[in-house]
Amino acid sequence: MELPRAQAADDPRLDDFTALNDPARRRELERRGDHFVVEGAVALEQLLRTGGWEVRQVVLAPRAAERLADLLGPVRDRTIVAEAPVLREVVGFDLHRGVLASVQRRPPRSIADLLHPTQPQLAVALEGVNDHENLGAIYRNAAGFGCAAVALDPTTADPFYRRSVRVSLGHVMTVPTATIAAAPAGIDELRAAGATVVALSPSGEVDLRVLSRSALGSGPLAVLAGAEGPGLSDRALAAADVRAAIAMPRDVDSLNVATAVAVALFHLSA
Repeated sequence: MELPRAQAADDPRLDDFTALNDPARRRELERRGDHFVVEGAVALEQLLRTGGWEVRQVVLAPRAAERLADLLGPVRDRTIVAEAPVLREVVGFDLHRGVLASVQRRPPRSIADLLHPTQPQLAVALEGVNDHENLGAIYRNAAGFGCAAVALDPTTADPFYRRSVRVSLGHVMTVPTATIAAAPAGIDELRAAGATVVALSPSGEVDLRVLSRSALGSGPLAVLAGAEGPGLSDRALAAADVRAAIAMPRDVDSLNVATAVAVALFHLSA
């Protein structure tokens, strides 16, 4: 079936994708429409495989439309094709991947809805992580280790920002997101949901390698991490059940936050 085409940048079906290179304008547009943008074939494929999300519009370059034709069944009625010059005028840069979708946001969930006190689940909790690429990588890691949730405090960036979605390979749509209060109240929320909270910090008094899943109880474990540079606040560290450090040479200060989370999830999932 031939897909409809957008012949000009002022086509209203392209409105959700205006000025993707202008963060301030994007925040305004996305808040008004209560949607976010998915970029790239891998992220779009993840979106379509996951299901349960309301897709507003899909826009594809001609080659991408040919390549993804077999996946478009559920959203074919909301898919259009646009040539590269039209896409460039709309989004503000050369869109080499040629794949965009706009998706309706979901209401935030509470961590109590996602964790079960008697189940050995893994979760990630974040304080002040404001780098969108790190945030996307953390969601990818959380998906890779089967996490039940990623819980975000009020100072953590939006995981549905386009760059986060892309770096996560679409896994911001597969791992449920919960919101928690600022520490220490957010840590109390995790604990009330049954989780033992393991805070990651270079100053942690426990070497991560000596922790065992069995010694931390049979319920959920939440790996708590902060932004690169400042790390976790004193309030968050004091409220955690365990403060763990990842051992490394003396001349190395710390790991990238997404890498540190992956190391902890790998160790604690054993």
